[in-house]
Amino acid sequence: MDFVRVFRTRRARIAFNVVSAVIAIGVGLLTARHFVANGWPLDHANVLGVLAAGALFLAAFGFKAWGWHRLFRHDQRPGVLGLAAAGGAATVTGLALPGRADEVVRVSVVRRFPGKRVGVGSICLSLVLLGLIDNAALTPLAAVTAGVGAPSGWVRAGLIVVAVAGVLAGAFVAFLPRLVLHRRVERFKFVGWLAEHAASPREAANAWGLVAVSWVFRVLAVFVLLDALSVGTSMPLAMGFLCASASAAALPIAPAGGVAQVGAGAAILVSAGVHASEAAAFALAAQGMIVLAGAGVIVLTTAAHVARSRFRAVAF
Repeated sequence: MDFVRVFRTRRARIAFNVVSAVIAIGVGLLTARHFVANGWPLDHANVLGVLAAGALFLAAFGFKAWGWHRLFRHDQRPGVLGLAAAGGAATVTGLALPGRADEVVRVSVVRRFPGKRVGVGSICLSLVLLGLIDNAALTPLAAVTAGVGAPSGWVRAGLIVVAVAGVLAGAFVAFLPRLVLHRRVERFKFVGWLAEHAASPREAANAWGLVAVSWVFRVLAVFVLLDALSVGTSMPLAMGFLCASASAAALPIAPAGGVAQVGAGAAILVSAGVHASEAAAFALAAQGMIVLAGAGVIVLTTAAHVARSRFRAVAF
């Protein structure tokens, strides 16, 4: 509690943002240096490999949206297209917004996307559950990377922490329906609402499976992109890169979520022996691919909704 109280002070927030800004500037300088010496990394990339990585990132967005869909109460589930569009929009705006502020974008898009209307409370609850499920689905990747691909003891320790946090997050989601029915808390009105809207263990398990598939697609995308940009062809390296980026994305405060992920991804590559400027360039290129995939999701979901609307109009 003392740590939380100190972290909430104005000086602590300023210090955190200053440190984050220094890291972001460092990543930017290293990347600029690499670009001046070697040019933009995609200039000499395997085009087919880059396109394949982009397609895999698109598939990952779809499976994550499908998993998110299962975390709503059955009669309040919005369309998967709207959830996918929300995920894509949050990824695109994540380049500029502070860490976790992209959740506001998700709520706004789900609320405004045509289809079933869902309350803000239900969307926020689903996002909390999705974050926990996302951490739980990351556990196998973090555990495997810690066991066979950690480049150093510190990185292995960090991956173990990620894996343990994922186990705890999954356990919390699984036992949440029972926790809210405990006699000591069930008398509170909010707890009753939570019991009514929380996903059942079965639906949470289905969501975990779909989000886990999304992570597999992302690992494959990074693996293919590593090869396409001639950085390496290591599956453990791809998993470690994603684990580091995901951990950075979970930070509650940051100057920009995308910047934090680029810095964390570059750091894991450097610890694995990749040159600093090359690691920064790849991390930036990978983040750019993810943002482009997010933009592609927005275009595809909007086009699919328009086509569906026109088909219904013609049919009736």
